Amino acid sequence: MVNKLKDVVAGLGEIGTPILQLISKANLSVGYDINERLMDLDKFKKFEKLDTCFLHICIPYNNNFDSNVLSLYKKFKPDCIVIHSTVSPGTTSKIQSKLPIPVIYSATRGVHRRMLHDMKRYVKFYAVDPNAPKAKWASTIYSNMLKKCGVKTKQMSGPLTLELAKIVVDTSYYGWLITYAQLSNMIAIQNKVDYDEMWSFADEIHKYLGNRPKMFPGFIGGHCVIPNLELIRNPTLDMIKEINDIYAKKVKNSKSIAKKYQSK
Repeated sequence: MVNKLKDVVAGLGEIGTPILQLISKANLSVGYDINERLMDLDKFKKFEKLDTCFLHICIPYNNNFDSNVLSLYKKFKPDCIVIHSTVSPGTTSKIQSKLPIPVIYSATRGVHRRMLHDMKRYVKFYAVDPNAPKAKWASTIYSNMLKKCGVKTKQMSGPLTLELAKIVVDTSYYGWLITYAQLSNMIAIQNKVDYDEMWSFADEIHKYLGNRPKMFPGFIGGHCVIPNLELIRNPTLDMIKEINDIYAKKVKNSKSIAKKYQSK
């Protein structure tokens, strides 16, 4: 049987590569990147003339994100676009207003070093504007495709809720928890007491109530927590970055502390 449709994953980085591996189990899929060394060029050229069903957007968010997505749409002419990248709230709706096809937002959850494993472990949330063209079709075919990959899905009422959820209750909340660990560690250092011993006071409370999580008191690096703050531009949440910068100056081994706790 000859395949008549393909999926395209645009952006073969820490998100796009595992996405490509995942959906290849259900659909004929090819990867595309401005860095051709990341691509399987032979496979891409072999199926280049096939029509595109899903165009999976996994490129980093920046000021040109919207125009880049529109350019990719013109290049591949897909039936549907799925945005897996973390984006500024309202991005999906803006892109949807400029396209005649449905645009799905499907935030990605997981740790980069085990992203493929985490994608299979967590439910894959997604959302599409109910008024988008062929919205029900897009929802059904996307959900069924992930089901074939062994991934459970849950649909949210609209893209904005999910865009906010990714930043507010995932990366920024995680950042707040680490920020409190940083503050408590600075207090422990100031008073010359052991951080872990001090926090042992909360062990049983957290065991029974689950509301005293002890986080690692290290510097917040990486590509998620701090960069994502710029997507929402909330003055209060910006304190995460401010305290993180202060912590790096006051605690000289802050980066090695992070590695110590993350390795556990």
